[in-house]
Amino acid sequence: MGPPEDGAPDVPQYGGADDLVIRVRGLVVGFGERNVIDGMDLDVRRGEILGVVGPSGTGKSVSLRAIIGLTPKRAGVVEVFGRNMDQLGDAERLAIERRWGVLFQQGALFSSLTVKQNIEMPLREHTKLGPKLRDEIARLKIDLVGLKPESADLLPSELSGGMIKRAALARALALDPDIVFLDEPTAGLDPIGANAFDRLIMTLKDALGLTVYMVTHDLDSLTTACDRIAALKGGKVLAIGPMSEMVKNDDPWMKEYFRGERARAAGAGAAAA
Repeated sequence: MGPPEDGAPDVPQYGGADDLVIRVRGLVVGFGERNVIDGMDLDVRRGEILGVVGPSGTGKSVSLRAIIGLTPKRAGVVEVFGRNMDQLGDAERLAIERRWGVLFQQGALFSSLTVKQNIEMPLREHTKLGPKLRDEIARLKIDLVGLKPESADLLPSELSGGMIKRAALARALALDPDIVFLDEPTAGLDPIGANAFDRLIMTLKDALGLTVYMVTHDLDSLTTACDRIAALKGGKVLAIGPMSEMVKNDDPWMKEYFRGERARAAGAGAAAA
């Protein structure tokens, strides 16, 4: 991957360029006359869990969808694995897309398919594996995310919220990706379920060498699971770094979010200060 552009504003670099699996420069995404993302610069390092946070309406999920190409961008450069996504042919782009998995906020499971069939969908679309091998892989992924074997034959309507998240994660892992994008993965889960999911993500990151881009508003997830946090505001990255740096930032929203009365991470952050 090439070096950062000269004059790129305040985007910290960690290690060499080879450490970066995602590099975003000048990203602009809008709807109608409004730009939700307005000149965002961001680096995602290999093997990290990056938490993306910000006030409501600042484009956290929009940034994710723009990076993976589901939402059109108006300007900017998105590089993944050192390749400019705008300069790739269809086959090259598909090869890169096969190296990431996505867990959408509500799981986005196909309601008429069983858990196992949902997990098999990427394998059907992107490989020539036969039914027996697809079945074996799906069952391995079910076990990997901590679901019981009998859940393979359940429909999404028969699953709890936590089971839906795990089933959707199993599908995201079907093609053994290098990057996993998570959009509000603990939304709707009780604290125990959310903590269990955070621990699962951390375990899988270490076991599989994943890079994780996680959009979240959950302070516990940010504190427990994330190596770094990128705070968005005004369509840009306001601050990026570990939690110990986030709690020191004097921006009014950052102070309220990370050190306010309901900021359960504040105590840990203050201790680290």
